[in-house]
Amino acid sequence: MLERVSGPADLKLLDAGELKQLCAELREKLVQTVTETGGHLASNLGAVELTVALHRVFDSPVDRIVWDVGHQSYTHKLLTGRGALFGTLRQYGGLSGFPEPAESEHDAFVAGHAGTSISAAMGMAMARDRAGDRHDVVAVVGDGGLTCGMLYEALNHVGQAGTRVIVVLNDNGMSISPTVGSLARRLHMLRTGPLYSRLKSRIDYALRGLPKGRSLRWVLRRLKAGARAVVAPVTLFEQLGLTYLGPVDGHDIESLESSLRRARTLRRATVVHVVTQKGKGYGPAEADPIGYHGLAPRGERDRGGETFSDVFADAIGSLLREDPRVVVITAAMLDGTGLKRVAAEFPGRVLDVGISEEHGVTLAAGLAAGGMRPVVAIYSTFLQRAFDQMVHDVCLQALPVVFALDRSGVVGEDGKTHQGVFDLAYLGLMPHMTVAAPRDGEQLRRMLRWAVGSDGPVALRYPRARVLGPIAPLHGSTAYDGKAEMLRDGKDVLIVALGAMVGPALEASDALRSRGIEAAVMDACLARPLDCELLCGQASHYGAVVTVEEHVLSGGFGSMVLAALQDAGLHDIRVARVALPDEFIPHGERGLLLSAYGLDAEGIEKASLALLGHV
Repeated sequence: MLERVSGPADLKLLDAGELKQLCAELREKLVQTVTETGGHLASNLGAVELTVALHRVFDSPVDRIVWDVGHQSYTHKLLTGRGALFGTLRQYGGLSGFPEPAESEHDAFVAGHAGTSISAAMGMAMARDRAGDRHDVVAVVGDGGLTCGMLYEALNHVGQAGTRVIVVLNDNGMSISPTVGSLARRLHMLRTGPLYSRLKSRIDYALRGLPKGRSLRWVLRRLKAGARAVVAPVTLFEQLGLTYLGPVDGHDIESLESSLRRARTLRRATVVHVVTQKGKGYGPAEADPIGYHGLAPRGERDRGGETFSDVFADAIGSLLREDPRVVVITAAMLDGTGLKRVAAEFPGRVLDVGISEEHGVTLAAGLAAGGMRPVVAIYSTFLQRAFDQMVHDVCLQALPVVFALDRSGVVGEDGKTHQGVFDLAYLGLMPHMTVAAPRDGEQLRRMLRWAVGSDGPVALRYPRARVLGPIAPLHGSTAYDGKAEMLRDGKDVLIVALGAMVGPALEASDALRSRGIEAAVMDACLARPLDCELLCGQASHYGAVVTVEEHVLSGGFGSMVLAALQDAGLHDIRVARVALPDEFIPHGERGLLLSAYGLDAEGIEKASLALLGHV
């Protein structure tokens, strides 16, 4: 059946039995592909019928379907002409794991972060109205998005403006981890209490059949409101000025289509509340929707080994046991940051604030102002959302907040919305902020302990990668002291690497040595402030410096080194900067991308040879 669907128009020709078979085939295709390529499985399995219904009711790409986050859009890709390419999902040069307008006209908006869909959809709807068009704009948002403040800003504006937008709330009780907070409880009440919706429909139907029914409906509006208040609290959406429809069984295509068509006829801002099961139709994902939310590619899963996230979880667990002032905050990323098992041991001191990075950072500032030692564990790409809170609420007061930036650098298959390649630039301009990057697991342990004991804000950036074995400095120490470390002496060129780039730098030094070139290697340890004493002393000795960083060139580590050398009056030092180009980095396996952009041993070796004139 799936082979018969080359685009959304083909769906409209199928009967109920064929639709059921199609949904089964879609789930089979999702499981078969995603268990190999990696990606978001459970969320997509839960959205199969919803996606089919959306494309049967609406006419994409004329009608615009805007996906929030986009990790539930795989069925959408399969139904919009990309089935033959689906095996390339998240592979270098293949399909993106998120909506990508450059990939298909059916993808209305790039989405890799939560909470953006309603704002984007409202903008599209306002542009439609100004142009005098009549097409529909639909925002599909998960219930986890309801923990994101930006979404409420958009709902408030939509309700106030009355813009004709349809919001489909895909409610499975989960974001990645179970949805937290009082809003989750409110949605649970709506899911389990459909009495109000049924009563409202029956009253409307009865009044339409009475003489002067329209007048009676108007007169009885307050009576209806009173009855509604008795059987169910007024929904938040209606209080904000949106019409609420639901709850609707998200796995019943007929019910879904009926509700979506009704929303389409209302011609005003409407929320359709759809209840789905995350992982639907695949036993392992139904039993473990968190574990099957996002899968690594099969090859990566088979490799095993300890990751930086694992080391961080062990290290922060030790600090929580030792120091009652330590508290950890994350934003719906207990699993991704390795904190799930730590949270089980310290339920009152590991705080999941939901998809609310801004709140999480200012909460940490308040805790620090109250004498606590908060650690904020967030992916690098998501911390961008809390830029103002870092500047205004943390750095302005030089509060001792530690930022554990997981997924810094190239994250791989999640692609350009998730690559953590801008953090050095935005952190480096904040007064009082210290930015550190561990090269291996043992150094992450030492740096985290040092950061928690610091008197101001500290950011630790580490990659989505497995840790190397311990790399000892030439002058070993058991504790980190905030200084750079020499790892290897030489006589021809100095390679200054940051964080996870230290390993490839050492490999490049070995390769250069086989060519008769002796390359010293320094681990800068800190990007800000730089250890200028060691850096400038070593640079003066070698006269040629190669900087290596897993970050874009602009505003990055190499730029900081250049500025430090200039400020020290070392104008004759030759410098080559090995970094990512100033562009959004596409999706692909992490090692492949690092190699493609010259951030492996071979790339560093070539840059060193070019600098020395040995090409």
